[in-house]
Amino acid sequence: MPEQSAAHVHGTILKADDDQHLVWGWASVIEENGQAVVDSQGDVIGVQDLMDAAHGFMIDTRKGGIMHATRDGSAIKIGEVVESMVLTKDRQEALGIDLGKVGWLITMKVHDDAVWKAIKGGELRAFSIGGRGVRVPMQEG
Repeated sequence: MPEQSAAHVHGTILKADDDQHLVWGWASVIEENGQAVVDSQGDVIGVQDLMDAAHGFMIDTRKGGIMHATRDGSAIKIGEVVESMVLTKDRQEALGIDLGKVGWLITMKVHDDAVWKAIKGGELRAFSIGGRGVRVPMQEG
């Protein structure tokens, strides 16, 4: 039976807008310079799995939490994702761009002043998405 896996993927914050409390960057990068990115659990996320996760998140959740903290089993909301796009190779080609990476780019509106201060102060420099999946051995060849 395949092993259940829980993962946390970290992505870099690229820019913040002080006036609107918007922060944007990579929620997940799954490929850089043509090479698959291996996450901290040793897993590789496929394009379709990333798209499914991003679409499911936007349909069901859209809220952002802080450091995977929960209260009564629910994430402590500090804002919400207001923009989201999975930038696959095909989508980048259609847009006439080549970012050298494949991943999920998001913009988050932060409502919590303490979290915004931590972002601006450099304490929070990345997004972190959590997920669950079934571990499937990769086929070689």
